[in-house]
Amino acid sequence: MDPRLANLLHTILPAHRFYARKFAGLSLDDWQALPFTTKDELLANQAEHPPYGELLTYPLERYTRLHQTSGTRGVPLRWLDTAESWDRMLGSWRKMFDIVGVTPADRLLFAFSFGPFLGFWTAFESAARMGCLCLAAGGLSSGARVRMLLDNRATVVLCTPTYALHLAQFAKENGIQLDGVRALIVAGEPGGSIPGTRARIEEAWKARVFDHSGMTEVGPLAIECPENPGGLHILEDDFFAEVIDPATGRMLPIRVGQAFQPDRVGSQVRLESLTYETPGQGNTIGELVLTNLGRIGSPLIRYRTGDLVRVDPNPCPCGRTWMRLAGGILGRTDDMIAIRGNNFYPGALENVLRRFAEVVEYRASLDRSNALAEMRIEIETDQPDDRLPARIVEAIRDELMFRAEVVLVAKGTLPRFEMKAQRILIK
Repeated sequence: MDPRLANLLHTILPAHRFYARKFAGLSLDDWQALPFTTKDELLANQAEHPPYGELLTYPLERYTRLHQTSGTRGVPLRWLDTAESWDRMLGSWRKMFDIVGVTPADRLLFAFSFGPFLGFWTAFESAARMGCLCLAAGGLSSGARVRMLLDNRATVVLCTPTYALHLAQFAKENGIQLDGVRALIVAGEPGGSIPGTRARIEEAWKARVFDHSGMTEVGPLAIECPENPGGLHILEDDFFAEVIDPATGRMLPIRVGQAFQPDRVGSQVRLESLTYETPGQGNTIGELVLTNLGRIGSPLIRYRTGDLVRVDPNPCPCGRTWMRLAGGILGRTDDMIAIRGNNFYPGALENVLRRFAEVVEYRASLDRSNALAEMRIEIETDQPDDRLPARIVEAIRDELMFRAEVVLVAKGTLPRFEMKAQRILIK
C-alpha cells in the first residue's frame, strides 16, 4: 500500500467515527478491500447525526470553515475544515497557479458569488497569499463586474464557462472591448474542456482558457497545463486517484506485463512505467474515485465522485507525471441521455451548439412521457437567421444520431447562469 494511504488511515482512526465503523473488521492493509464512500452515505450520516454527522476527525472546536454543496439532491452536504486542512487546500491552488503561470504581478477577478459552496474561496485566499491583487466581484451585476475588470486592469478571470460567455456577450452588446485579460480559469461545468465552448470563450476574450476541477467535499483537485490543452492533471501530491467501471465498481485494468499495483498509481514514475489498457484507449470511460490525502480534519476515502473520465495513457509534453484526464470531466454517471437508442452526455450537445457562432444561449427539454423520447431545443441568437434551426438539426443528426426540434426564441427569453448552468430539463 502507498505509505501515504497507510499514514492517512493511521492518523484518522479510530477518532473518525464514520470510517471507524465503516472499516470495522476489515484489513487496513488491503486498500482495494476497503469499500467505496458515496455521497448518499454522507448525506444519510448527516441526517442521522445533524448538523455535521460523524464525518470529523477532531472535536468541533478545531474547525474554522464551513462550506456546503449546492443541494441538487434536495439537501446540501455540509463540510467543515480545520485551519490545517484549509492551508493544505491553499497549497493545492498555489501549485495550480504555478502551472498556469499566475504570478504576483497578476490581478485576478473572481466573478462568482462567494456563497456557502467552496467555489473559488481557496483560490482567492491562495492568490492573496502569493501577493496577487484579488478582486472579489461577488454580489455585483454583470455591468459592474465588467467595469471592475477594466478599471483595475485585471489580467486573469476566474468563473464558470457559462459566465465567461455571458460577460463576453454583455460586453459585445454594450460596445465594450475586453482588453488586458490574458487567461481565464474556469470550473463548475465541463465547458472548459469542451472544444466548442472553449473556442467560443477564447475567441470572445482573446485569452487562453484553463480548465479546473474541484468539489466542495473533496477540494481543488485538477488543472490543465499550458502545453496540452483539453485535459486535466490530478494533483497527485494531494489526492490518490483511481478509475473504476461505474457499473461494477471494479478497477479498470492496467497492463505492462505485471500485476496491478495500486500503490504505484499515485507515484511520480507512473507514466514512464505503466501503460493503460483502459481507460484511455478507444472510448473507454470510467468513474473517478478520490482519496484526499491532506484534508485530515474531514477526509474522504475512496470517494465515488460520479465524474466520468478517460485517462490519457501518454506522457504529457509538459513533463508532469500526474494522471491526466483527457477531455477533462466528460460527464456524470447520472446524466447520460438516451434518445431512440442513442446515448450521449450533455457536453456532447453543448459542443455541437457552441460551434454555431450565432447561438447566444440555449435550453433543451427532454420529454420522456411517450414511448419514444423527444428533445426540443430553444435557441437565442443575436444574428437572426431563419435557416439556423435547420442547420443545427442537421448537425445534431449527423454527430449525435438523433433528430431534435430546434426553435428560435426571443432574445432575453432564456435564463442566464452565474454558477452551474441547468440547460437540460427532463420531463
